[in-house]
Amino acid sequence: MATFVLVHGGWDGGWAWRNIARDLQAAGHEVFTPTLTGAGERVHLATPEVDLTTHVQDIVHVLQYENLHGVTLVGSSYGGMVITGVAERIPERLSQLIYLDGFVPQDGESLIDMVGPELGVVFEQAAQAYGDGWRIPHNPPDADRRTDFLIKAGRQALSINNPTAAQLKRTYVLFTDKAADDFLKPLMEHMAARTRAQGWNYHELPFAHWPMLDNPHEVAELLLQCV
Repeated sequence: MATFVLVHGGWDGGWAWRNIARDLQAAGHEVFTPTLTGAGERVHLATPEVDLTTHVQDIVHVLQYENLHGVTLVGSSYGGMVITGVAERIPERLSQLIYLDGFVPQDGESLIDMVGPELGVVFEQAAQAYGDGWRIPHNPPDADRRTDFLIKAGRQALSINNPTAAQLKRTYVLFTDKAADDFLKPLMEHMAARTRAQGWNYHELPFAHWPMLDNPHEVAELLLQCV
């Protein structure tokens, strides 16, 4: 039996993993789908002070208080930032990291750094215009149950210098069926190239950036292949 901890991306919540979690549980594995502070059912905890450190601590506490070891830690999109930070904090609790179309920071990089200056300006302007300077609403705002992304989490750079974390098994999964004009297409392709150059395990699935609701069984099947 493996233990999965699934970390959602920006604008999402733990709810996004429900169908994937069911498939993993049906295969006999233990699954946790925590929601990061300020998102999903924890949206009432959103404040201008919530940042990447807060979200890393959210997941560290899940591992500590559930007394989890040998964890397969999975991050989607922004969740890649979070799981990278968790590995820096408590690598001894982990067996591997899996990034699903996720951001993979290098030492000293923030999410805003990785999306580039043009998109960074768009994010900052959206926060100022529609989110009181600290929230970026989802576009469109009524899509599913998505909640605002907290801009401070995107601004905060991550320090990566733990040699034990560097030894963890890592897998990157690129979702390849994005529209040609999707701003995430070149970003995720760059992440995939970065990880392949570092010798990571690598897979592709023919979906857009967010297949958790439309293609959960295929995503779950790939995760099962990784354990």
